[in-house]
Amino acid sequence: MQKPKWVIEKEQAKRLAASETIWLFGLHAVRDALLNPARVKLRLVVTRNALDRLGDAVAESGVVPEISDPRRFAAPIDPGSVHQGAALEVKPLDWGSLEDIALGDGPQPPRIVLLDRVTDPHNVGAILRSAEVFGARAVVAVQRHAAPETGALAKTASGALERQPYLRVRNLADAMTQLQGMGYLVLGLDGTADTTIEAALEGRRDRPVALVMGAEGPGLREKSLATCDVLVRIGAAGGFGSLNVSNAAAVALYAARGT
Repeated sequence: MQKPKWVIEKEQAKRLAASETIWLFGLHAVRDALLNPARVKLRLVVTRNALDRLGDAVAESGVVPEISDPRRFAAPIDPGSVHQGAALEVKPLDWGSLEDIALGDGPQPPRIVLLDRVTDPHNVGAILRSAEVFGARAVVAVQRHAAPETGALAKTASGALERQPYLRVRNLADAMTQLQGMGYLVLGLDGTADTTIEAALEGRRDRPVALVMGAEGPGLREKSLATCDVLVRIGAAGGFGSLNVSNAAAVALYAARGT
């Protein structure tokens, strides 16, 4: 009996993910990855100067470094990358399912950030940093039309990529509906909304909350807008100006903090 198309596609995606590797670069990103026991590390390329600065992390990781001439850096990364003499080939992290993370225990009511077609790795890296600072359970993006786990993203995240779950889902609206089924209040950020985040959460800060952020310019897609429980905006002092998505995520997470 022939397998259904969706089963074949799922198996192909799993095989692709198993074979995929990424190169992290920069002293901070490489150090945090070396010290992360959950990270599968394959190849470390460093200059002698970088090795001196990463010596303790390299020793703890057990990875045998390859010493490279800084003028002909051997790692296959973009020549324009600010690698600081350190690059590490790794496997993407596996954070498990959205359900596992969304229902996990914690001292505060959980907060999750969902990204609707946010493709800039620098924005996503900055959002991961904010999510870690404000104790979010996860940052969730779609598998297509979203920033993948890359060296540029990891460098901007400044180590948060190793600690802050970054999940990729096939369909964002389905993920939103799944969270609603688990008791989450799903708030969509929309600059034209009448309600502020604080007003929407008045008397409900003990609820699990998911914040849905759209890409700059197009914002949330129609399906995402329709799936949200409430559309909210960030209260502003004036009628002009706007925040980019990474800054908006930080402000929204602060405004939506739990009890």
